[in-house]
Amino acid sequence: MRHARILAVTLAATLWAAGSAAQAQDEPYPAKPVTILVGFPPGTATDTVARLLGERLAQRMGQQFIVENKPGAGGSIAAGLGARAKPDGYTLMIGASAPQAINPHVYPNLNYDARKDFAPIGLITWLPYLFVVSADNPARNLTDFLTAVKAKPGQYTYGTTGVGTTSHLATSVLLSKAGATMVHVPYKGSSQAQTDIVGGRTYATFDTMVSSLSMVKAGRLKALAVSTPERVPTLPDVPTVAEQGFPGFDMGAWLGLIAPAGIPPAIQEKLAREMNAVLADAAVRDKLADLGAQVRTTESPARFGTMMKSEYESWGNVVREFNVKGTD
Repeated sequence: MRHARILAVTLAATLWAAGSAAQAQDEPYPAKPVTILVGFPPGTATDTVARLLGERLAQRMGQQFIVENKPGAGGSIAAGLGARAKPDGYTLMIGASAPQAINPHVYPNLNYDARKDFAPIGLITWLPYLFVVSADNPARNLTDFLTAVKAKPGQYTYGTTGVGTTSHLATSVLLSKAGATMVHVPYKGSSQAQTDIVGGRTYATFDTMVSSLSMVKAGRLKALAVSTPERVPTLPDVPTVAEQGFPGFDMGAWLGLIAPAGIPPAIQEKLAREMNAVLADAAVRDKLADLGAQVRTTESPARFGTMMKSEYESWGNVVREFNVKGTD
């Protein structure tokens, strides 16, 4: 009799669990707020794009998409948290060149595997970079600035958003091509580097146009060059690095939406569809263009995954060429 009661209780529990699982699978997504992890501080390009995307996804999907900033180590802190999050679609992350494609080659002991721990959802934007100095810097262009740097080797400093970030590598490539030497000063985010440039504590930074544009337009920073092969419509008078003696120079960063590996494919596909619909909206595209970001999308998560693998390999080559170490 006792065994029969135990069997009945066990059977009931099993049926309840199965029913709950089925109900969870059938439950419309999202049924509660969604967190978007960002590996950089507020005000950076990654944060700005994440907040715009989250706002529009919330409007379309009927739940809050809450941006949570976890800055540090070039985005690797947020990436580690994202890799360990439950893969149920309620923790997402803005993937970027640094944490997904660069940092794995720079930092030897990351607590995530960029190739295995994340599921791709879709590409969002491409970010051109501006080389900026203080508004009162006497350099009229990049050539003037590099001439001054080469006259005093190792006496000029440049700020970046961290060791191994795109801003660090872009500057390393430029200085190598120019035969110039500067001292690297890593910061946690763009605003700190920009503040120190305005205050005269460092001389220059190569940062995203999204982060730098407002300071340039306000006359607090001076843009000497843009990293893309062609000039950007937002700042048509700023010449490219390539125009100023470095043909072929083309560096920037991408941002995309990713999730912990193991996310249900139906949720992964739904997020990709909704995100692409947001990015197809003319008002969103105009807003991003005004900020200095170029909208680029991928037609499927699989296509974005292929792009991420290619970026991982190509940035790895750059890191090895310039011997960038996480202990810098």
